[in-house]
Parts: sequence; C-alpha cells; structure tokens
Amino acid sequence: MTIVDIVDPAIEEYLRQVAPPGEGVLREMERLAYRRRFPIVGPLVGRFLNVLARSIGARDVFECGSGFGYSAFWFALALPPGGRVVLTEGSAENCASARGFLSRAGLMDKASIEKGDALEILARHPGPFDIIFCDIDKRDYPRVHPLMMPRLRAGGLFLCDNMLWSGRVADAQCQDDDTRGVRELTRLLYGDPALATAILPLRDGVSVSLKSS
Repeated sequence: MTIVDIVDPAIEEYLRQVAPPGEGVLREMERLAYRRRFPIVGPLVGRFLNVLARSIGARDVFECGSGFGYSAFWFALALPPGGRVVLTEGSAENCASARGFLSRAGLMDKASIEKGDALEILARHPGPFDIIFCDIDKRDYPRVHPLMMPRLRAGGLFLCDNMLWSGRVADAQCQDDDTRGVRELTRLLYGDPALATAILPLRDGVSVSLKSS
C-alpha cells in the first residue's frame, strides 16, 4: 500500500510558518487533535476553506462529518451575522466538545450541531446551501453526490477532504472500500456536467466543485 507525503514536508512547514498562527480556542483544538491523533483538516486547509467561503459570500454551510468542530470553526469565522454552519457528528462526546469550543470562541450563534449520520441528516435538510463540505467515512463518499446536488445552490461549492488519500488513489494495488470510495466520488464529480471540479494537492487533497446550474 502506497502512503506518500502529498506535499513536501519542507514546503508544508514553510507554509505553516508564514501563515499567521492560530490563537486561543483554535490552538486548543489543534492540540487536542494532536493528543488524540484525531484527523482534522489542519490550519492550511482550514484557512483555505475560510477563504473559499468568503469568496462566494457564503451564509449557509452544511458539513457532512464535523468531528469536534475544527473545520466548522473556520467556516463560522467567514460567515456574516445571521449565517449558519450545520455540523453533523455521530459521537456525543465530539458534539459536546464542538459546542464548548464554538461557544468559548463566540461562534455558537452561527452554528447548529446535529448528532447522527451525516447523510441521513443532509437528506432532511432541503437547502439550498452555499457550501457543502464532506469529510465522512471514505467508503461512503459516493453516496454524498446524489444527496448534495439538489441541495447546493447554483454558484455554490461542494468541498471534499482527503481526495488523494495519502496517495492510495494512485496505487492500483489499493482496492479497499475507502480507497475505492474516494476514486468513485472523484469520477462522479469530474463526470457531472453541472460541476466544474479541481483537486488541489494541499495536505491530503481537497476537491473544489463549483455548481453551474
């Protein structure tokens, strides 16, 4: 099984050094992720998500998979008063942690936390959303596509993390369910005429899909 550094570690360290450091609650969340070895998008991708949200004037964001709220923190920072990011998470402990972090950061008024299966929750929300972000179990990635399309507004963005999956997607020997799930969502996104898609080799790969209609 091939596992590679998508970005040269020296380049990634440089990017971390030149970006303004996170402070307060954000740093607490990063330290918690480090201690627990919990996967978060990290500050480089977090800042990218924030910029994308600002660039389209996003007000309504839906997250498929939120953990303890790290990516939602970056989205909430970008939203105007009255904006909302819907967090979905199966763990009651992570939901409680997310609520605590966002509350202490003064961002809970822009967040709604729903415990349960992200795709079941998404199916209950008609939208439209300006951004739908995906970071669930990789084997379930293809299931997101038919659910998110009617709920994403024209001009909205579908964003997905781990789209290079530590290089496994490029290894023909990798045929596990998670790797196949990432590959299949990639095929669906590039094959959808209503989406303009690009995959950036940032951290573990982030896909950006703009809905045209």
